Amino acid sequence: MDVRELDPERDMVEWLRLRQGLFDDSTDEEHRQEMAEILAEEVGCVLVAERPSSPHLAGYVFVGTRKYAEGCTTSPVAYLEEWFVDADVRRQGVGKALITAAEAWARQNGLTEIASDTTIDNNISLASHLALGFTEVERQINFIKKLD
Repeated sequence: MDVRELDPERDMVEWLRLRQGLFDDSTDEEHRQEMAEILAEEVGCVLVAERPSSPHLAGYVFVGTRKYAEGCTTSPVAYLEEWFVDADVRRQGVGKALITAAEAWARQNGLTEIASDTTIDNNISLASHLALGFTEVERQINFIKKLD
């Protein structure tokens, strides 16, 4: 499995397609705006997994940094902001290859911890994180109340 840094010249259409799989409630315009913001960030990296003999990508990960993450003891920490693998290639090592590359990026940038999150009901993501050596450190439910 070949994992490499995103090439904005050739990967934007495929990255958009993958993001639509991860965030299916966003419009193409919202995706493009967020993608531009990600590419403009000074610290962070989008890594993509190539499909053998296909122009399509198999998945991607966007790893950045945060000053703080639950359960971490260092600052800053590497943070998996986005991670997605196409359904047809799951359980074939694509996710693992992406996380391994994200960890290598973090080490190259002097970071010693990597953190992530998922929604409380995303059992596939939970199982994937645990299988790749992550430790669950907290569960939470967030609330919002609109004020008039």
